[in-house]
Amino acid sequence: MTAAFNQPNLFHQSHKTKRMFTVEQIKSAHSLVQSGADFPNFIQTIKQLGVTHYETYVADGHIDYHGANAYSVTVPAKYEPMSIKDIPQIEVFKSELIAHQQGKTNFLTFIQMCANTGIEKWAICMDQMTCIYFDKAGNEVLVEKIPE
Repeated sequence: MTAAFNQPNLFHQSHKTKRMFTVEQIKSAHSLVQSGADFPNFIQTIKQLGVTHYETYVADGHIDYHGANAYSVTVPAKYEPMSIKDIPQIEVFKSELIAHQQGKTNFLTFIQMCANTGIEKWAICMDQMTCIYFDKAGNEVLVEKIPE
């Protein structure tokens, strides 16, 4: 037997010990987001960390991040709970979303607007590079393609 066969399988080892993303890594990446205009860069950063999808809940700001093999972490609530309107105002939401994406509003203003227009959460899918906004009944309100 040669020495090469006595070496551990480095690929197998590194695959087994690969660390998944942490709340701290995600918070660090999110700290660079100043407006909606910064969002595509944030998505690319967390995608590189191994995030496959996540959901942001408007009511209190907690976020569930998911990775491979059912791995997930939760960023806890960021603010006091707020109520979400029962009936979505889709056209108002779309108009205000555009303003946010152009950098005209900050994140907390955007969150308040979502609550006032009936958006309960949004879900980001890294594979499809989409952002889907949902109302309280779980209906899709808007599906957007995220710029890459």
